[in-house]
Amino acid sequence: MASVLYAWGRWAVRRRGRVIGLWLLLLATIGALGTTLAGPTSTEFTVPGIESQQAQELLERKLPESVDGTARLVMAAPAGQSLDTPAARAAVGESLHRAAGIPGVVHVADPFESHSVSPDLRIAFADVQFDRPAHDVPQSAKDALTDATAPLREAGLQAEFGGSVMEPAFEVGGPAEVIGVLVAFAVLAVALGSLVAAGLPLLTALVGVGIGVLGAQLLANVVEMTGTATVLALMIGLAVGIDYALFIIARHREQLAEPGSEVEESAARATATAGSAVVFAGATVIIALAALAVTGIPFLTVMGLAAAATVLFAVLVAVTLVPALLGLLGERLRPRPRRKAAAKATAKPAGAWSAAWARAVTRKPLLVLLAGVVGLLALALPARDLRLGLPGNASQPAASTQHKSYDLLSEGFGPGFNATLVAVVDATGIPADRRESALTELHATLSADPGVAAVGRPAANADGSTVAVPVVPRTGPDDRATSDLVDRLRAHKADVTANGGTLYIAGATAAAIDVSGKLADALPLFVGLIVVLALALLTVAFRSVLVPLKAVLGFLLSVAAALGVTVWVFQDGHLNGLLDIPSAAPVTSFLPVLLIGVLFGLAMDYEVFLVSRMREHHQHTGDAAGAVAHGVARSGRVVTAAALIMVAVFGGFVFNHDPIIKSIGFALAVGVFIDAFVVRMTLVPAAMALLGARAWRLPRWLDRITPDVDLEGASLPAAEVRPAAKAAERV
Repeated sequence: MASVLYAWGRWAVRRRGRVIGLWLLLLATIGALGTTLAGPTSTEFTVPGIESQQAQELLERKLPESVDGTARLVMAAPAGQSLDTPAARAAVGESLHRAAGIPGVVHVADPFESHSVSPDLRIAFADVQFDRPAHDVPQSAKDALTDATAPLREAGLQAEFGGSVMEPAFEVGGPAEVIGVLVAFAVLAVALGSLVAAGLPLLTALVGVGIGVLGAQLLANVVEMTGTATVLALMIGLAVGIDYALFIIARHREQLAEPGSEVEESAARATATAGSAVVFAGATVIIALAALAVTGIPFLTVMGLAAAATVLFAVLVAVTLVPALLGLLGERLRPRPRRKAAAKATAKPAGAWSAAWARAVTRKPLLVLLAGVVGLLALALPARDLRLGLPGNASQPAASTQHKSYDLLSEGFGPGFNATLVAVVDATGIPADRRESALTELHATLSADPGVAAVGRPAANADGSTVAVPVVPRTGPDDRATSDLVDRLRAHKADVTANGGTLYIAGATAAAIDVSGKLADALPLFVGLIVVLALALLTVAFRSVLVPLKAVLGFLLSVAAALGVTVWVFQDGHLNGLLDIPSAAPVTSFLPVLLIGVLFGLAMDYEVFLVSRMREHHQHTGDAAGAVAHGVARSGRVVTAAALIMVAVFGGFVFNHDPIIKSIGFALAVGVFIDAFVVRMTLVPAAMALLGARAWRLPRWLDRITPDVDLEGASLPAAEVRPAAKAAERV
C-alpha cells in the first residue's frame, strides 16, 4: 500500500493543477445539482414489518384520510379564565374559519362540538386536517396556519401547534457549530505551528463534506432519506476530513524540518506513510458505517451509507487533493528554523510532552490499567438502565411551540393524552352482521384495562372493513407503564382473531416502542460484527494477536462509558440546564448503534496512528519498551490535536435545537474524548508496556495467511528515498 500511495502522492504533486481543478469541478457540479435539485427529507423513522408500520400501511390503503397530515392547534386562556366566554369563542371561531380557508385544508374540528375542551374550560385543541401527507404540505400553508391564529393572540389567548404537519425541520450551521469549527482551527494552528497549514485541513475537509452532503441531498430524490442522515454525514465527514488531512500535513512538516528535505519527496512520503494509515483508518470507518445495513432497518442503512460515502470522499481528498496542495504551497509549509540562542533557551525536543506522558503511564502500567478500567466501568454504570425511544414534542426546546403545546395538552387532558394509541381493526374477515358487536366487545375490553384513561369514538371506512379506535393511556409516551400497556393491549389480538378480524396497536407512541425494540434486537448482532471486524482488520494492520484484542477491549470500554454518561445526562436528567435539554427522556433508539459504528471507526483511527509508530520503531530496533515511548512521543501530539478537533466538531452539535442531533453530538464528543485520552493515550501505552515483545508476536500459521499492508512504509524501495538523503548530504 505504501508504495502505491508514494507513487500516487508524487503524481498528485506533479499534476497539482489538474488535481485541484478536477476536485473543484466536481464540487461545483455536485453543489449545483445538490442545491437546485435537492430531494425531500423525512422526519419519520419507519421500519418495515413491525406491527405499527403494518397498521400504518393498512390505514393508507383503506382509510387514507386518517394518515394525512394534521396540525393540532392548542388554545389556552390565561390562568383563572375560561375559553367559554363570548370574546374567547369569537376569537376561536375566527381563527378556525381562517384556517379552514387555507389551500389544502379539508377539515377543521370545532373544539366545542368535538368535546376537545378540558374540564375546566381553559384549554382546548382543534385538529386541522390536510389533504396530503405531512411532508407534502408546503411551508406557505404552515405559515398561513400560524397567521390564522392572530385573532386568538389579539384576544389574549395562547395558541401553540403540534401534530405531524408542524414538526420542526432539521437545522445546522448555527453559532455553536461555527464555534466548534473555530475551535478546531485554533487547535490546528497550535498543533501545526502555522496559520497557513492550519487552514489546509479545514479547506480540504469542506471540499469532501460539500461533495458528500450535497450528493446525499441529490440522492434524496430516489431514496427515502431522513434529515438526520445528512446532518450525520456533515458531522462525521467534517471531523474525519480535518483529522485525515492533519495527519498527512503534520507528517509532511515533520519531514520538511529535516535538513535538505525536498517538498515533492516529502509530500510523496507523507502520503505513503501517514496516507496509508489514513486509508486503513478510513476504511474501518466506512465499513463500520456500511455495516449498519445488517440491522435490516432502511432508514438506518441509508443513514450509514450516506455518512460512509462522505468519509470515502474525505479519504480520497486526503490522498489526492492534500498532496497537490502541499506541492502548490511548496516552501511556505516548511517550518521556520529558530534562532540558535532562542532554541537553546526555550525549545524542547519534538514530542517532549508526549514522551513525558508515555514515561508516566508506563512507570506503573498495571496500576494505570486498573485505575483506568475501574474509572470507565464506573462511568458505564448508568447504562444498565438504558431505555430506548424516539423523541417527541416534550424533547423539543422549551421555547418551541411544539413543547408548549405538549405541556398544555398534558395539563388539560392528562399526561397520557400525548401518548394516544390507535387500535386498528382489519374487519374484512368479520361478517357484516357481527362487526358492530365485535367492536363493542373490543371497546369494552380496551376500556377495562387499568392503564387506559379513555377510549375514543371509532372511525371507519365506507364499507366498515377497517376501523381505527383512539386509546388514551393514563401515562405519558416515555413512561415504562405505557410500554407495558401496549404489550397488554396487543395480547387481546386473539379475541379479535376469533371473530375473523385482525387487531393492530399503532400510533406514534407504539411506533417508537416498536422501532426501539427492533433496534435493541439488532444490537447484539451489530456489536458482534464490529468486534470480529476489528479483530480482523487490526490483525492485518499490526500482524499481531494481542494488539487487536487489547484494542477491541478498549473500544468496548469506551462505548460502555460513553453510553453510561449519555444515559446519566439525557435519560436521568442531569445537566439539563447547562446543555439546554427540556426534559429527561429515553435515549434515541438508534443512538447506541450509531455510537458503536462511528466510535469504532474513530477509535481504530487513533489506534492505527499511535500503534503504527510503535511498530515502526520496534521493527527497526527490536526494543519493545522503547517502541512504546517512541510511538507516543511521535504521535501523541497529533493524536491529541485530532481528538480535540473531533470533540470540538461533535461538541458544536450538542447545542443544536433538535433533540436527536443534540444527543448524537454529545455521545460522540464524550466517546471520542474517553477513547482518545483515557483509552488510547493512557491505557494502550500501559498495556503495551506490560505485554512487551509479546505484543508483536503472530503464530506462524496465521502469519502465512495474513496479508502485509505495510502501514509504516518499510517496503518503499531505497531508490525512492535517495533524493532527500542526497540533499541532506549537500547541506
